[in-house]
Amino acid sequence: MELVLTRCTIRSWRPEDTAALVRYANNRGVWRNLRDRFPHPYTVRDAETWIRHASGAVPETHFAIVVGEEAVGAIGLELQTDVFRRSAEIGFWLAEPFWGRGITTEAVRAMTDFAFATFDLCRVFAGVFEWNPASMRVLEKAGYTREGRLRKSVTKDGQTMDQMLYAVVREEAPLGGAVGA
Repeated sequence: MELVLTRCTIRSWRPEDTAALVRYANNRGVWRNLRDRFPHPYTVRDAETWIRHASGAVPETHFAIVVGEEAVGAIGLELQTDVFRRSAEIGFWLAEPFWGRGITTEAVRAMTDFAFATFDLCRVFAGVFEWNPASMRVLEKAGYTREGRLRKSVTKDGQTMDQMLYAVVREEAPLGGAVGA
């Protein structure tokens, strides 16, 4: 899969992304805003394992965010199951040198459109740690609505905190146009 956008490209992970993934993912500022399954420090072995997992998944739901031919972040969907089967959780991170350029907002809009166009979803959602207002702004600019606060629901880096819940439903994200555009 490849989506060529204005500020970035979203594409499938490739083995040659290993070095860039290690360079950019091995960052405490990135790690602090992700779940604990995202390792820190981030090693070559971690990158190789991730790329094999993401590129071998069926359906493919995890992609690289590429700027200037270099993988500088990631974006993906976790398709839900059981009674939540028409929902997907979106997750993303971007290398710190690229923060504040609108890259992530553009990627979230495109991935949301991809999600609704590709899967039988009625809802895409994201959870954001309370100390991460930048990701909250990204989601809001991408057309997501803050639905609530899950009090004391996550523990990261030794701190238990609230998580903000954001979502967009299909009716708010018409196909053929970027969410929030």
